[in-house]
Amino acid sequence: ACPLFAATFRTMSDSDGRSKKQQYRREKPWDHDGVDHWAQEEFKEGDMVGGSLLEESSFATLFPKYREKYLREVWPLVTRTLKKYGVGCELNLIEGSMTVKTTRKTWDPYIILKARDVIKLLARSVPAAQALKALEDDVASDIMKIGGLVRNKERFVKRRQRLLGPDGSTLKALELLTGCYVLVQGNTVSAMGPYKGLKQVRKVVMDCMQNIHPIYNIKTLMIKRELAKDPTLADQPWDRFLPKFKKRNVKRKKPKTIRDTTERKYTPFPPAPQPSKVDLQLESGEYFLSQEQRKSMKQIEKAQRSAKRSAEKRAAREAELEAPREASASKGRGKKRKAADREERQRMKRRFLEAKD
Repeated sequence: ACPLFAATFRTMSDSDGRSKKQQYRREKPWDHDGVDHWAQEEFKEGDMVGGSLLEESSFATLFPKYREKYLREVWPLVTRTLKKYGVGCELNLIEGSMTVKTTRKTWDPYIILKARDVIKLLARSVPAAQALKALEDDVASDIMKIGGLVRNKERFVKRRQRLLGPDGSTLKALELLTGCYVLVQGNTVSAMGPYKGLKQVRKVVMDCMQNIHPIYNIKTLMIKRELAKDPTLADQPWDRFLPKFKKRNVKRKKPKTIRDTTERKYTPFPPAPQPSKVDLQLESGEYFLSQEQRKSMKQIEKAQRSAKRSAEKRAAREAELEAPREASASKGRGKKRKAADREERQRMKRRFLEAKD
C-alpha cells in the first residue's frame, strides 16, 4: 500500500473523529427522533403535480343475479361517491357486470385500485355504505376464497358455520379483536379494516378451514391485546404467556364388517359390463313385440304369479287344518297293548264261532 495514501487517510479519520464513509454526511435539521417515518400523509386534491392521468385505467367485475335489485337501488349513491374522486362507474344489467374507470378529472392515481375493491365487495353482498369505506386511505380490503379448501361439502358447511359461531358470536368477537368488518357469504369471506387486522383475520379463517377451531386463535389474540398494554413487555418475547394447544388425534372407529381381500386376485381387465334393459329385451325377443303384445304378456305373467301365490296360501291353510299325529307310546306299554289286543281278538273270534254253531 502507498504510505502517502495511508497517512492521508489516518489524518482525515483522526481529525474528524469519523470514518471515511461518514465524512460527507451532513446534519439534517428536518430529520430528528420526533419524526414518524411510517406516518401516511393524506393525499389531497391538487397534490398530483403532473396534472391529469395520461391513459385511462378500468376494472370490471361480475355480480350474481340476486344482487341486481339491490345494486340498482344503491348505484346512485355509488356514482355520487366515486364522482368526488373523479372516477366513473357503469352498471351493466345485461352482462351482469360493474365497471370503474379513471377520467380526466381523477386527481388520485391510486383511487382506481380502491374503486376496484369497492365493486368486488359489492358483488360479494357487502352493503354499499360499508363497501364505500374502502375508498379511505386507512381502510384496506381482502376477499378470501374458501370454497376449494375443503373437498367434502358437508364438512365445508360445518367449518363455515364454526367460523360464524352460535348467533354470530365467534364472528363478532373476531371483529372486536381485529377491528375489521368480516362477512361470510357463500364460498368467500370478505374483510375490511387495517392491514394488521386483515392479516389476523386471514390466519383465523384459513386455520378454521384446516380444522383448527377459531376459539384458539381468538384466545391468543385476547392475550396479546392485554400484553400490548404493558410497556415493560414491549421488548420481551411473549411466547411464555401465549397458550400452547396440543394436537389430539382422534382414533377412527373400526368398521363392523371387514371385507376379506385375501382370496381376491388382481386382474388388469375391468369387470364385464352388466346388460342393459334393451339388451335383455333383445335376448328374450320382447324388443320386437308390439305395445299390445307386451301388455298382454305382462298380464299373463301377472296372472301366473298371482295363481302361484294363491296356491301357496291355500296349501298353508290346509296344512293348518290337518290333525296332529299321536305321540308314540313307550316300548314296554306298546308290547303289553299288542298282547291284550291279540287276546281280545281271539276271544271275540271264539264267541263268534260259538254263536254260529
